[in-house]
Amino acid sequence: MKISILIVSKNRKEELVFTLNKIKNLIDVLIHEVLVFLDGCSDGSEFLKTQFEWVTWEVSEKSIGASAARNALYPKAKGEFLIGLDDDAHPLQTDFITLTKTLFEQNPNVGILAFQEIKGVFNSDIEALVLKKHFLEEYFCNEFVGCGFAIRNEVYKSTNGFPVWVDIYGEESCLSIEVIAKGYDILYTNRIAVNHRVNMELRIKAGGNYFRFEKQLKNVTYYYLVYYPFPFIKITRLFWHNFIKYAFRDWVFFKIYFKTMLIILFYLPRLIKYRNPVEAKVLKKISSLPSPKF
Repeated sequence: MKISILIVSKNRKEELVFTLNKIKNLIDVLIHEVLVFLDGCSDGSEFLKTQFEWVTWEVSEKSIGASAARNALYPKAKGEFLIGLDDDAHPLQTDFITLTKTLFEQNPNVGILAFQEIKGVFNSDIEALVLKKHFLEEYFCNEFVGCGFAIRNEVYKSTNGFPVWVDIYGEESCLSIEVIAKGYDILYTNRIAVNHRVNMELRIKAGGNYFRFEKQLKNVTYYYLVYYPFPFIKITRLFWHNFIKYAFRDWVFFKIYFKTMLIILFYLPRLIKYRNPVEAKVLKKISSLPSPKF
């Protein structure tokens, strides 16, 4: 049974090399496939094609965004199950493929497995696994984290896939709501963990919070406009919350806040064609489910 591992990467050549080397030692490349989408890289990542000939490469000279890149890449996968990883994340279990197959077989109504995310840069996988809980933790949840998850190929194809109207941050919520609307469940499990090799302190110093604020404010607004039958109360609350908590207290957040409003208004005519409201019972189910731990 073939499994596909899919990665989107942009200008993180060294991280991608690390991840691919990890994967090479964990899978049989004669059975399973690894697909990588290079999203407008300018750091020489395309030269990795000769170093990793067992990888199927897709290259876009222009950056189209992480979500659109996934939208382009995932339909090309041939595996029964698709495992999505970030370019700076790798599985911590040597038998993660066997575990993925077993969990899907034991839970026929589960469309997505949300893996445990362990953030941090460690000297070894053993050090990272110290942070993994020793007791089994599994429950149905309302979404997954994109750095480590698995989805049935047939379930992915039954949806609209990762949204092309999202660039980065929030695409997981869009796929999650479509999977739940199709009647499938999302199962969080700590049987499989991934080490997301991110240094949060450095990311904050580099202005990551400002970047994430802009993307999330925009994409959550789009999410409501696409999937909610009556989205305007939710959008009003979203903007009020973000104004009081961020824009009112910080000049940079303030400027980003109003810039994002203009971006949304400008894009709105193009967004309407993607509108796909779900039933009220789907929204009720999502609100009743916990979020995955990350």
